[in-house]
Amino acid sequence: MMPKLKVIIKRPDSQLYTTWISDTLANLQKTVDGPIEYVYLGKNWGLLCNEEGKLRDLPANFPLLGDLIVGTAIFIGTKGEEFCDCPLNIKELRAELAARGTKLRPPQPLSAASRSTRAATGSRSAS
Repeated sequence: MMPKLKVIIKRPDSQLYTTWISDTLANLQKTVDGPIEYVYLGKNWGLLCNEEGKLRDLPANFPLLGDLIVGTAIFIGTKGEEFCDCPLNIKELRAELAARGTKLRPPQPLSAASRSTRAATGSRSAS
């Protein structure tokens, strides 16, 4: 049986939610719709996002540390160089992000242009 990790996911069109996902590179890439990039946020946690998200014009998600996270973000724990369960719950995550100047706004509906682009390219959210 594949090991599962407890993570918090934030999609551009949804609120934060906690879930369990398989701890495989293929599944992490499927969740962010492409190659993963790790963003260090603390001693034992960070986020994964699509490394090519801006090049692929993925929908904006939220600002962070003077940058813009696009596409789906996975908040995940780390232990050395391995991924593990996210050590934060949603309330703690919101507080940590607020301390870094990020307030997560309610999700914005995708614009008509963004929906038609996603339909034309076959892009879809991974679950």
